Amino acid sequence: MTGAQDPGHGAGGPAAARDDAARAAEILAGHRAAIDNLDAIIIHTLALRFRETLAVGRLKAEHGLPPADPAREAAQIARLRRLAGEAGLDPVFAEKFLNFVIAEVIRHHERLQTQG
Repeated sequence: MTGAQDPGHGAGGPAAARDDAARAAEILAGHRAAIDNLDAIIIHTLALRFRETLAVGRLKAEHGLPPADPAREAAQIARLRRLAGEAGLDPVFAEKFLNFVIAEVIRHHERLQTQG
C-alpha cells in the first residue's frame, strides 16, 4: 500500500490532518492577536476623541452654543464615508458608526449645558 492509499500515512492521513489543524490554530491565534491589538487601538482612539469632544462641549456650554451642529455633522459624515470608501470599508457602516458616536457626543454636550 502506498502512502496515498494508507489513511495513516501520506498527505491525506491523520498525522497530516493534525499538522494542518495545528497550523490553522496557529494562524487563527495570530489573527486573533492582531484583532485584539486593533480593538485596543480603537478603544484608546475613541477615548482620545471623547476627550476632545468634551473640551468642545465645555466651550459650547461656556459660550451658549448649541450642543449639536448639523452642518458640521453632515460634513463629517460625508468625510468619513469618503475615507471609508478609500480604505475599503463599507461607507454605510462608517456612517452608522459615526452617527452612533455623534449621538453620544451630543448627549454629553447636552448634559454639560444643563450643568451650567
